[in-house]
Amino acid sequence: MASLLDKLNLDIIHCYKCPRLVAYREQVAREKKRMYRDEEYWGKPVPGWGDANARVYIVGLAPAAHGGNRTGRVFTGDSSGDFLFGALYRAGFANQPTSVARDDGLQLHDVYIGAAARCAPPDNKPTPQEFANCFPYLAREFELLKNARVLIGLGAIGFNAILKLLETHDVTLPKPRPKFGHNALYHIGKYSVIGTYHPSRQNTNTGKLTVPMFDAVFQNARGELSE
Repeated sequence: MASLLDKLNLDIIHCYKCPRLVAYREQVAREKKRMYRDEEYWGKPVPGWGDANARVYIVGLAPAAHGGNRTGRVFTGDSSGDFLFGALYRAGFANQPTSVARDDGLQLHDVYIGAAARCAPPDNKPTPQEFANCFPYLAREFELLKNARVLIGLGAIGFNAILKLLETHDVTLPKPRPKFGHNALYHIGKYSVIGTYHPSRQNTNTGKLTVPMFDAVFQNARGELSE
């Protein structure tokens, strides 16, 4: 399983399907942010990572320009990651609450993290075609995570990407179609699908998403796993 995920991740890293994203990710890696000027940026598509036998699959939006695009690991080295890994640590899914680099010792237990788009996009907004170009990687990742049962969508984009994954894998969605909402839980086939506000600064700094609200999502996930 792990070797197949490793092969997929190599395919992701060497992707050049989206000229706009290729140009942007490489420009950011050259110009850098002042506080990281002495670091070598990753500047490539960012693969998924985590426990290959995970029962929890988290789908985010895309790497941050100076987060995953710098460190080479999704949600690593930015404030969204600090918020996410803190929650995973408190819920027992991670061995430490922060992540700053690929080699910082962070390990995920029973969790794998992917993204709807694998390159950092300008203004954090991939185009519909860019999402479409990246979707086969998400679909293949989902297929390889044979034990995944709880699917968590970070933000509406992550949540809707999960619904599309299920549809393309012949899982019938309920009617009316599930709607995104924070800590909204849907049982779809053998899967438990949970939506959550994205842990972006826009949400965490304004109080739209608080630590107790985010912790409740992963407590919900734990509850689903125990059933």
